[in-house]
Amino acid sequence: MNRDAVVELVGAGYAYEDGPAVLSGVDFAVPEGRAIALLGRNGSGKTTMLRLLSGGLRCGSGRLRLHGEDVAYDRAGLTRLRTTVQLVVQDPDDQLFAASVAQDVSFGPMNLGLSEDEVRARVDEALDALDITALADRPTHLLSYGQRKRAAIAGAVAMRPRVLILDEPTAGLDPHGQERLLEVLDRLRASGTTVVMATHDVDLALRWADDAAVLTPDGLRTGPVGELLADGALLDAARLRRPWGMAVTRVLRDHGLLPPDVPGPRTPEALEAWATTVRGA
Repeated sequence: MNRDAVVELVGAGYAYEDGPAVLSGVDFAVPEGRAIALLGRNGSGKTTMLRLLSGGLRCGSGRLRLHGEDVAYDRAGLTRLRTTVQLVVQDPDDQLFAASVAQDVSFGPMNLGLSEDEVRARVDEALDALDITALADRPTHLLSYGQRKRAAIAGAVAMRPRVLILDEPTAGLDPHGQERLLEVLDRLRASGTTVVMATHDVDLALRWADDAAVLTPDGLRTGPVGELLADGALLDAARLRRPWGMAVTRVLRDHGLLPPDVPGPRTPEALEAWATTVRGA
């Protein structure tokens, strides 16, 4: 058990009715202040893990712990969990249901029994954090896909969670929409929110995350993102491709262009900046 974890799965397993085990013996701790990418192929159990962490599913075996204590799956226990951990699902249409954006974002805080002023303050804060204040009165069915994604995240942010869990948040977004979403996540992290993101995009994980958790048929491996995504055998086992940044770094080192103690570029922009520095040296 990890004493520094905000939320933690300990020996967790889960199987859907009449099906084989999706997860077995999973240990996964979410420490405060880290950006964590959960990686795995489709069907590897990423979404199941996220639902176990957020209390949407109950461990078939093992335990879910919050601040070092086992989570009780009664009303009080789940309320305590969900004021600390919030999950945003992959499809925003599965999460948005109110007539307008502001009404949808206010739903969670209202269910906490907060005063009207406090609910309004949380809604305003969440809309501002996601840069959608101008959409407050917009009907949710008239939003673009990217706007619906941000509105769904705003509903979670309004709960002021310490841990925000996102299931494939960039899926379906064009490059501009992805960049805007990553800017939002950077602001949330700067304000103290720990973010866990499930994805199969290894380039995104290398660029964005501090740590990675990689699901393979043999279990879960965790560690610094650069270390795990440099492990070819692990990526093969998880059926993930090599990250672009790792391939570039390997070529530069093989040609003696990048010293072993200098981190490699993780994005094309970082490669361009490195090349400009080398040319100017």
